[in-house]
Amino acid sequence: MDIKIQVENLKIFFDKNEVLKGVSIDVYRNRITGFMGPAGSGKSTLISAFNRMIDFEEDVKIEGKIYIDGVDIINGDIDGVSLRRQIGTVFAVPIPLPRSVFDNIAYGPRLKGITDKTELNELVRDSLKKAFLWDEMKDRLSMSALKLSGGQQQRLCLARSLALKPEIILLDEPCSGLDPISTAKIEDALNELKKEFTIILVSNNTKQIARISDYSAFFYMGELIEYGPTERVFTFPSQKQTEDYISGKFG
Repeated sequence: MDIKIQVENLKIFFDKNEVLKGVSIDVYRNRITGFMGPAGSGKSTLISAFNRMIDFEEDVKIEGKIYIDGVDIINGDIDGVSLRRQIGTVFAVPIPLPRSVFDNIAYGPRLKGITDKTELNELVRDSLKKAFLWDEMKDRLSMSALKLSGGQQQRLCLARSLALKPEIILLDEPCSGLDPISTAKIEDALNELKKEFTIILVSNNTKQIARISDYSAFFYMGELIEYGPTERVFTFPSQKQTEDYISGKFG
């Protein structure tokens, strides 16, 4: 199996509080990897280290290594901005720009210097199709993104990330505020997108992790308790904590 992200003994401290306690995990290329665990278990902190958004936190100290395609992004001379161009991030609350649907998606490519109208049109159409939003938006591209439903806004944010042609997509509770139909559309999109991208899905919804993840990791109190193929983790968990969590005994 081809490893895209390799984490070795990662420890993250906020001031003196150890939030991640020596986590080691391999994330595989072109797979959906689900990170699950109760609030405060370190899932979001870990993905914020992947895209170096953690750099903006105060009093943070990082030990260990994170390799993306063999390059150490923590200890190496890596520019956070260029790294984030490789990594698309979708947050729990969709934050569309107060612009048209078209301009939301074209905004990033324009910042990168793409001005050709034909190329931008193709990028917008392709990104919306991959986010399972094109059929709903193809006749409404000039509509304000702020007028879309929550589920449509979330898929628009996904399309906006895809327009920058990332290699990795991080999703932090992307369906937490969505109805079942919108959630299903996001999941359908992710199942198609893993053919092209490496995807990490953070979710407290164990049923969602079980449905669409190829690999599942269970975190608790800053530690990686269990990791493996999703079917094995959910059917034959090796740790009692994992079994208790996925059966709803705590969380």
